[in-house]
Amino acid sequence: MDLISLYPTWYEPTVGSGWVVALIATFHVLASHTSVGAALLFAYLSNKAYREDRDDLLDFVKKYGLFLLVFTYVAGSITGPGIWYSTTVASPNGIGALIHSFVWKWATEWVFFVIEVVGVYMIVYLVGRVDKKTHMKISVIFGMASLATMLIIVGILSFMMLPGKEAWFEEGGYLNGFYGTNTFIQMGMRMAFMFTMTAVVGGIVVAGIKDPAFKKEMARKLGWLGIVSTLIGAALFQWYLKSVPDQALLVMENRLPDYFVPSIVAVLSGTLAYFIITMIQPKTLVAGFAGFMSVTILVAGLWPEETARESMRKPWVAGQYVYSNQVIGRDVPGMGIQSQLPLLEKVGILKAHPFTPPELKKVNDHNMIQAGQFIAMVYCSNCHSPSKTGIRPLHRYFPDNITRERMEKYVKGVLTSGNIAYMPKMPMLDSEVKALSAYLLMNKKGGQPAVAEAIKQEVDARNRALAEKQAQDKVAALTIPQEEK
Repeated sequence: MDLISLYPTWYEPTVGSGWVVALIATFHVLASHTSVGAALLFAYLSNKAYREDRDDLLDFVKKYGLFLLVFTYVAGSITGPGIWYSTTVASPNGIGALIHSFVWKWATEWVFFVIEVVGVYMIVYLVGRVDKKTHMKISVIFGMASLATMLIIVGILSFMMLPGKEAWFEEGGYLNGFYGTNTFIQMGMRMAFMFTMTAVVGGIVVAGIKDPAFKKEMARKLGWLGIVSTLIGAALFQWYLKSVPDQALLVMENRLPDYFVPSIVAVLSGTLAYFIITMIQPKTLVAGFAGFMSVTILVAGLWPEETARESMRKPWVAGQYVYSNQVIGRDVPGMGIQSQLPLLEKVGILKAHPFTPPELKKVNDHNMIQAGQFIAMVYCSNCHSPSKTGIRPLHRYFPDNITRERMEKYVKGVLTSGNIAYMPKMPMLDSEVKALSAYLLMNKKGGQPAVAEAIKQEVDARNRALAEKQAQDKVAALTIPQEEK
């Protein structure tokens, strides 16, 4: 059958599916990264409390753990399934590629996550009920389990950018695909920023300490932790950029907004300034200020970082074989996967898509705009919003005076050939090129009646010309036999 493995397109008209995923993911990353960094901090503080026989450190761990339990393991556990749901409907083939490659890795991560959840309860509720040595052991196990979950997830995130080895395409195997050239660099970078997040969020707990001396001590500990980890993370980010494919750097140079670098510098500078101020003047560390700075620094820092990571993968969404629009764009013999591009070049996307409405399977003068809209939804809406709002609206990418001829030339010369490095190759029949061009032109003009009328007049003129030619052919067919007589 001339069908490919595509699913119904999820279209969110207000902000776009990409923004929905991004909003959920940003909050989840904030919660999950803070939990891992805090888990390792708890292991250190519990060990220190055991060696120095300090109940105040255990009390701090208990209070921070209780905050973590509510903030991370409740809110984070809600957004976790939210990510699964939103990414599955927005990018089903991308998620499918990850599951088919790393299902047992994910199962292993869930085992460690269960240990995490049990561990954070034990850390909070066993303070004072078990001896310090036992509590220290629980904290260490909790920290190691948290770190293990991060190591597994980072391996999967690295695969989304680039499989670990080129041999994976031919041989398969999760070890070939799992540990990429940037896996451990990314792991180090994320661990550094995890400690930064832990120090920032920890300021909320420090703000509630009544003892001035202990408050000063913990403000300095978290301040130094935040300063050192922020500087190390910034340095590792530069190293990370050298480990990604050249295409990712090309996307970063051409597609990231101009404010990206200044925003990163501003966030880093503000973060360092915050830690320095709270170390010098612990009295400034009150709950309102600490909470405001936590939200401001972490969200402002995470948003551009996550945006960059998502953008740099283009045109792929997983393993450099699943395009961002869900089309399989490369053969992967090791996984028994074949590229879908040859079939699309042969029959077109409308015939190959299993969910194309029957009335749109073949483009004609009456369904051209509707067919073009369907093609835009399938090929473009994962990265571009067809509406005026949302992520990268389509209308922004074309000049106001663009003609239909120029639009068709662009679609056929650029989109169908894949001549833009950060956009998928989108095979189309000539009729589909005309349909998509007509829709993009109407989308640019906001659906103005004048545009629709111009297209209608063009179609009517073409129909009149065709009718005249048919009439002439009929007359010629009637006159030729008489001339032979």
